[in-house]
Amino acid sequence: MNIEINIALVSLLAFAALSNVPLGYLRMGSPKYSARWFVYIHLSVPFIIGLRISNNISWHFIPFSIALAVAGQMVGSRIYRRSHR
Repeated sequence: MNIEINIALVSLLAFAALSNVPLGYLRMGSPKYSARWFVYIHLSVPFIIGLRISNNISWHFIPFSIALAVAGQMVGSRIYRRSHR
């Protein structure tokens, strides 16, 4: 892999994790299974897909980006729970 692909891959994975932290925080403040709850979970997905396609990143990295998005949601929800005790 060349340096541009490595930078794009790291950027994609960082975006997947970091963009989901505030979304996980917002998700915890909305009623479960509501429209807002659904939007907060899935809002970053089109951007992650767009970044992957525009940077020609292989589909093999989809599981990693999903795992990092879930991790970001979990971090955001923990921050919410700690701040609302």
